[in-house]
Amino acid sequence: MSYLNLDKEKTGKTVEELNILLADYHLYYQKLRNFHWNIIGQNFFDLHEKFEELYDDAKLKVDEIAERILTLRFQPTSNYSDYLKKSNLKESSSDLSDGQMVSMLLEDHGKILRQMTKVIETADKNGDEGTIDLIGAYIRELEKTSWMLDAWKMKTSDKHKPV
Repeated sequence: MSYLNLDKEKTGKTVEELNILLADYHLYYQKLRNFHWNIIGQNFFDLHEKFEELYDDAKLKVDEIAERILTLRFQPTSNYSDYLKKSNLKESSSDLSDGQMVSMLLEDHGKILRQMTKVIETADKNGDEGTIDLIGAYIRELEKTSWMLDAWKMKTSDKHKPV
């Protein structure tokens, strides 16, 4: 840990928040797989492909978050039962419409973004620039994805109305 110039006790607080984010991303990943497998209707082709793109990205982030925890010399949470306890997200039914699926993902994005903010705030207090950099990039990406999914839900008459 000394080569990172970080205090182990303070870093432990960052890792607690990272493990919650890891749990969030595991549930998010599985929800995206669920939606990918179970999407039906007129938007099947678009959303089937989009959900696959999103779960592929989530899978990478799961690995990167776990590796950041390992870099900080802690152990990532690795049991699904623990993810279910720690996560800010909940599992989802498979019997949702396309609009409900997208709305649920946007709701989850808000929760994940709040957790990312907690990670950054904690890492900032502890001088952990590596974690701040990693999660900051995730925030930018997830905000853009959220905008795109929100635009998909909009009606043409909603165009350019403030939130």
